[in-house]
Amino acid sequence: MATSNRPLSPHLQIYKPQITSITSIMHRITGILLTIGTLLLVCWLVAAADSPESYEAFQGFLGSIFGRLLLFGWTLALFYHLCNGIRHMFWDIGVGFTISSAVRSGTVTLIATVVLTLLTWIAGYAMA
Repeated sequence: MATSNRPLSPHLQIYKPQITSITSIMHRITGILLTIGTLLLVCWLVAAADSPESYEAFQGFLGSIFGRLLLFGWTLALFYHLCNGIRHMFWDIGVGFTISSAVRSGTVTLIATVVLTLLTWIAGYAMA
């Protein structure tokens, strides 16, 4: 097979990361993380159904620093996926396709994710 002098197809080493590509990749990653987090929820429900001892043990795990980090990450993934899903719904009806509006909506998605996550955790600590 003869070699060609044609340029290679652009790839991640060529393109500079942009907010649109980062939000797209993050949407896929948070979808996977939400699936894994749902397994954590199922384990909690199984522990609750099993026995008071199992439930206490699992609550102890969730109350640990590692457990709280998992829950915080799951909350962050949940709100990001929600906010970016709303953004995609607007795209589905044909709104927000210009570069400036895509950048703006991506920025709003990131800000809303952080704000909603922090408000949820602040409210959770206030109720505890």
